[in-house]
Amino acid sequence: MSIPSTVIHPAVVRLGLQYSQGIINGSNARCIALLEVFKQLIRDYSTPPNEELSRDLVAKLKPHISFLNQCRPLSASMGNAIKYLKKEISCLPDTLREEEAKEKLQDTIDKYLREKILLAAEAISRSAFEKINDNDVILVYGCSSLVNRTLCDAHAKKGRAFRVIVVDSRPRLEGRETLRRLVRKGIHCTYVMINAISYVLPEVSKVLLGAHALLANGSVMSRVGTSQIALVSKAYNVPVLVCCETYKFCERVQTDSFVSNELDDPDDLIVLRKGQAPLGGWAENKSLRLLNLVYDVTPPDLVDLVITDLGMIPCTSVPVVLRVKNVDQ
Repeated sequence: MSIPSTVIHPAVVRLGLQYSQGIINGSNARCIALLEVFKQLIRDYSTPPNEELSRDLVAKLKPHISFLNQCRPLSASMGNAIKYLKKEISCLPDTLREEEAKEKLQDTIDKYLREKILLAAEAISRSAFEKINDNDVILVYGCSSLVNRTLCDAHAKKGRAFRVIVVDSRPRLEGRETLRRLVRKGIHCTYVMINAISYVLPEVSKVLLGAHALLANGSVMSRVGTSQIALVSKAYNVPVLVCCETYKFCERVQTDSFVSNELDDPDDLIVLRKGQAPLGGWAENKSLRLLNLVYDVTPPDLVDLVITDLGMIPCTSVPVVLRVKNVDQ
């Protein structure tokens, strides 16, 4: 790390380690943890003499954000939350006392968490319920907290009877966590690996996916493998629905997964078969490189509908939502 540890708040150091070790995973969980740590940071902050809180606090946040970014690249949702917080800090009136200003900022963070994440999830769950019918077979991929919540609500609160096919892929095998959560709620599930989706899709009535971010050109950035599922679903004429909160919409444009992406440990791709690892000595082979991408980009024409806290919209409406958000802010 290029940042001296004396500058970094202990809570931020702990959070950075949790990010890098994969203890806190998922866009929503990472963003909630980030905002909770920023609340602690603001509580412990005191303005130096002859300094303004609105300017000094933004400067103090920079090394902390840089440290977290070195531990693991910031997600689009975290970037939007940081941008919002910085704007709120810079808009603080000079007449406010320090304690009042700190209290106001903490209330602002609580409001952001409540409106953009918690209430947004409730609204999406209600909207998605309209698309879930009795005897449906719903295919999900990986582990999306929003999709899991939507299915659990539809089953427990609304009494819908449906079956879920959980698709998973190596090396993370996040679908196992989805399987655990859904089975615990009494939902009938089937578990398959991603290479078997063409066998199960003929019986699937709809595909429900989560998203890491929605890009300005309507592309969906999500866990690697999502675009393959959307592509095969399109070939089988199965509707693809994406659940995504509007705070994950970002102004970046990407048409492929290579321009900008997060890279995971390439050694995670090494699989033992009968005690042998065919890729075991890959680092010694100068002609071989292992690429472990975390996300992929799904083109908008493979997604039928995006379910957001503002309602159900097509991917092409993302720029409109971004424009309205910019006007509101």
